[in-house]
Formats: sequence, C-alpha cells, structure tokens
Amino acid sequence: MHGRSVATLPFVATLLWINGPNAVGKTQVAFSLARRLPGSFVSDPEHLGFAMRRMLPKARRVDFREIPLWRHGAGAMLARALAGDEDPVIVPMTVVDVGQLAELTAPARDAGHRVQHVTLLASPATMRRRIQRRGETSRGFSARQVDHSLAVLRGEGFARHLDTDDLTIAQVADDIAHGAGFTPRPETDGLLARRARQLTVQLRHIRVNP
Repeated sequence: MHGRSVATLPFVATLLWINGPNAVGKTQVAFSLARRLPGSFVSDPEHLGFAMRRMLPKARRVDFREIPLWRHGAGAMLARALAGDEDPVIVPMTVVDVGQLAELTAPARDAGHRVQHVTLLASPATMRRRIQRRGETSRGFSARQVDHSLAVLRGEGFARHLDTDDLTIAQVADDIAHGAGFTPRPETDGLLARRARQLTVQLRHIRVNP
C-alpha cells in the first residue's frame, strides 16, 4: 500500500484571525472562544507593536503596522505559537490592508497550518454605541476611524464577513468556531457572570497607544 496512515499524519493547527473595526468586540469574542475551546490560545500581535513604538522617540512613532520589522516579527511569532499543541491560535486584531494581512499570515501558511479569517462588522450606529460603552468619546481614535474601517473591511479581500448587530458575544463566538470546524463548549454562565467576565477582559485589554 502507498501513502501514510492517519496515525502518522502531521498535526495541523489553525490560526484563527478575528478582524474588524476597533471596538466591534474582537477581544471579547476571542476570549469567549478561548474559554470554550479547550487547548486554544489567544495571541495578540499588538503587544509586539506597542513595544516597538516605545523604543522610538515620539516624533517617529508611526503606526506599527507600517513597520516592516513588526510585520516580519509578528508573523514569525504567530507561526511559532502554532508549533505546539495549542489549537486554534486566536488573533483578535484590526488589519485594514489586504497585503499586510497576507504578509502576517504567510509564515503560518508556509509552515502548513490552516489560516481562517473572519471580519466582524456592525452598523455605524451600533459601533458608536459600543465605543461609548468602552468609555471612549466621539473624538477618540476608534470613533474617528469607524467609518473608514467599516468601508474598507466590507471589501471582498476581508471575507468572511459576519454582521454582529443583533448577536451576543457567545453567538458570534459560536458562529466563528463552527465556521472554522470547531465545536465550542456550551455557554452555561448566567448574565451576571458573563458581564463580570466581559468587564474583566475589557479592563485587562485597555489599549494605551504610546
């Protein structure tokens, strides 16, 4: 007989990239998924980006997505995160450039891993309500970027799209998991427990862009 037995097939992990405008709910969904998918891991490339910005004088602190070294390093670190037993590796991050997204996910693809991408969307009115709930003002970065981000991210290059206006965090997580071939544990916590957990995630991931 030719070919390899199922037992000897290499393990293929999944990079699950959750894209979308700032404040659409990417991080909340990512940690909902991580809690309900045993063996998964949340990896945030922004940590590396903010570290790089802090190394530069303020006058030269550009958007770290524009720094080639960040894109190279972030892609390499994601591929390294996929090299163990964790599956999926979940990335909640806004990327509005198709070329940058391809560059960031290329090392994972080249290593033979699956890459699943989904863009969370919502109406401008819903986005502004979510931004306010995060304690940001209408003059803040997220609010200033929302119209542009929504327009760009609705493009075909950022499919698959998932409109989240009428969905809970758990429902969004369910949709993403099933779309990527995973079966999450049921959401069994009550409303108060879910809200407390969401507040904890929000406080732990407040972005202070240096």
